[in-house]
Amino acid sequence: MSQDIHDSVIPSCELLGLGEPTHQEPAFGWIRNELFARLVDRGFRSIALETDRVAAFTVDDFVREGVGTLDAVMREGFSHGFGEHAANRRLVAWMREFNRNRRPADRLSFHGFDLPTENYSAPSPRRYLEHARDYLRLGAGVAVGPGAGPGADVDIAGPAGEDERWSRAEAVLDPAQSPGATAEAGRLRCLADDLLVRLHARAPELIAATSPARWSRARTQLTAGIDLLRYHAQSAIRGLTPSDRLSGLLGVRDALMAQNLLDIRELEARRGPTLVFSHNQHLRRNPSTWALGELDCGWNGAGRIVGALLGERYAFIAASLGRSEAIGLGEPAPGTYEAQLQQRVSHWELTEAKLSAGGRARTDTTPRQGYFPLDREVLDGAAALLHVADGAAVAAAAEAPEAPAEALAAAAELLEAPAAEPEG
Repeated sequence: MSQDIHDSVIPSCELLGLGEPTHQEPAFGWIRNELFARLVDRGFRSIALETDRVAAFTVDDFVREGVGTLDAVMREGFSHGFGEHAANRRLVAWMREFNRNRRPADRLSFHGFDLPTENYSAPSPRRYLEHARDYLRLGAGVAVGPGAGPGADVDIAGPAGEDERWSRAEAVLDPAQSPGATAEAGRLRCLADDLLVRLHARAPELIAATSPARWSRARTQLTAGIDLLRYHAQSAIRGLTPSDRLSGLLGVRDALMAQNLLDIRELEARRGPTLVFSHNQHLRRNPSTWALGELDCGWNGAGRIVGALLGERYAFIAASLGRSEAIGLGEPAPGTYEAQLQQRVSHWELTEAKLSAGGRARTDTTPRQGYFPLDREVLDGAAALLHVADGAAVAAAAEAPEAPAEALAAAAELLEAPAAEPEG
C-alpha cells in the first residue's frame, strides 16, 4: 500500500483519535490493531475503546496481570456487544502477550471511555455507588482526617429501588416514566456527591490501606454512578421536541465520554500517548450531526470537547469506506468524496484529509448500516484520513495469522504529518 504522509513526527500529540464510520464493518477493527501495534513501537502505552469504562477494568486486569481467561474477559469486559468482535479478541490477546515478560511500568493498558448504556436503556446507578461506599469502609479502622465520620454506611438501595425501574427502555424513551427527576434520584445525587467528597478527603488513609490503583478505580466507579444519574436526569426533561430530546441525550453522553478521556490521559500522562478508537461521530473535531426522517440532531461530540481543551495535543483521523459486503454497501456514486478516494486506493490507505472542494456526501446508505458518509465538516477537522476501499478484502487479509508487514510499516508514517489545512 502507498502512503504519502511524511515530514516529522508530531511531538505534541498525546491523544490520537482513530475513527470508524460504522461499527458494523470489521475491517476498521483489524486496521486499528495494526496501527496500534506500530504506534506502540513509537511510545504509545494505552488504548481506549468505545466501551463501558468500568467493565473494561476486567480487560485491563487480564492484559496487564493475566487475571482471568480470554473467554471470560471478552464476555464480561465489553459492553454494546463489542466483546463478540474477532478483531477485539485479537487485540486483547496480543496485548496480553506483549505484556507477559515486561515490567509493570512498560506494560500496555486497556481502557473503556463510554458509559454502561445501550441504545434504549441505561442501568441503575446503585451498584456503582455501593462500590464506592463499600470501599470507604476499608479505611474505617485507620486514623482519619477531615471528612471522615458517617457516610460509609449510607443506604443506597433504599432510594435507588428496583434496578429494573432504571434499566427498562421506557425510563429513557418516555420522560413521564423516567426516575431521573424523582425525589429519590435527587437523594442519590446528594449521597453520591457526599461520597465523592469523602473519597477525596480520606484519600491518604484509603490509599495507605489499599493502593493508589484501588482508590482510582473506586473513584471511577463512583463517577460512573454519578454519570448515570446525570443521564437519567436528562432523560426526564419534559417538553422537548424529539430532535432536542435526542440531541440532549447524545450531548450528555459525549460530554461524559470526554471527561473519561481526560481522566484516562491523566492516568497515562507519564507513560506515553493514548490511541482512542471510536465512531467518527464521537471523535470528530467539528459539531456532530444526525438526521433521520423528522429528526435533526446536533451536539458537541467527545472529540470536539477534548480538542478544545487539549488543543494540538489531540489529533483526529477520520475514516471512510468505499464498499462493504458486511453491511451491504456498494460502490459510491461518482462525485462523492468516497468515489474520489476509490480512484486512488485499492486496499486501505492513510492519507491527507484533503479532497476536492467540489465533492459531495454520498446518499446511498441506509440507517441499518450505521454508516455516516464523509462530509466537508468531518474532513475539515481531521489531521489525516483512513480510507478502506473494500472492507471484505481488508478483513480477509487481516484475519490471517500474521498481519501484513507492509501494512504495519505504513502505519509508522501516521504521526509524521502536519495537521491538514481546511480546504474549501
